[in-house]
Amino acid sequence: MRSFVGLMAIPQIDYHRPTELKEALKLVNKLKEGCRIFAGGTALVPAARQGKMSLSRGIHIVDISSIKELDYVVKDGDMIRIGAVTKLSKIAESAVVREHAPILADAASQMGSLQIRNQGTIGGNLCNASPAADTAPPLLALDTMTNLRGVDKQRAVPLTEFFTGPGETILESGEILAEIQIPIMGPTAGACFIKLGRRNAFTLSVISVATLVKIKDGIFDDVKVALGAVAPTPIRALKAERYLTGKKVNEQVIDEGAKITGSEVRPICDVRASAEYRKDMSYIITKRALNLSVQKGERKKSAK
Repeated sequence: MRSFVGLMAIPQIDYHRPTELKEALKLVNKLKEGCRIFAGGTALVPAARQGKMSLSRGIHIVDISSIKELDYVVKDGDMIRIGAVTKLSKIAESAVVREHAPILADAASQMGSLQIRNQGTIGGNLCNASPAADTAPPLLALDTMTNLRGVDKQRAVPLTEFFTGPGETILESGEILAEIQIPIMGPTAGACFIKLGRRNAFTLSVISVATLVKIKDGIFDDVKVALGAVAPTPIRALKAERYLTGKKVNEQVIDEGAKITGSEVRPICDVRASAEYRKDMSYIITKRALNLSVQKGERKKSAK
């Protein structure tokens, strides 16, 4: 009996499951464009159904989920290092992430169902490059770096440069996303992640916002604002960040920064929401997230 993806019969596919990174890199380098890499596989069938991924005869599927070298969460000095095949549930529950990058734990804990979180990986969520990828805004706000590996090379790429379009990344043929590196927020930084969906759970984002603020003597010393599902890729609101940095912390300044954020987004209309709604909510949710970030930072200072 043949298997089907929607109305399409699944063709003959060669399946590979390397257990070491070196083995995987040699394999994808050899197969080049003839392979599809996955770890959790939660996006594979939906992508094939929607025509975003070709499952033509002779395609090679490379499953990297068994590579233990890529499954970890560790604190390394002033940085958190997370392997690409680390499960979302592991990240959501990690004491290291909850303490030093809580907005990432918040985002991971709200993704899909428990089954999806137990199967899906951080690397897969990023490499799938959905504009609505929930881990992207907090990672962008945290100034995350990606470590990309090939057979005879590796390179560090800021996450701000990783996404090039819907479903597209800077990854070259023969490369694998191996690790993400997150600078620790700092003891007095305040951060917030807010996801707006059509229901409270098991839903794709209509819009998501992550903010991070550092305040010194009542002045915004550093501000990061990142959004998902409002542009062809997850984005940083750079104009809003520049406006807010150096300004006195007050409601008027926060409101103006949120308005500038609303002017930076380029949303589309789809089955989840209209472009106009997303634009309006970019302002509202950003304002809410900035206020909550300020409050969290103040509470951390008071607790010291």
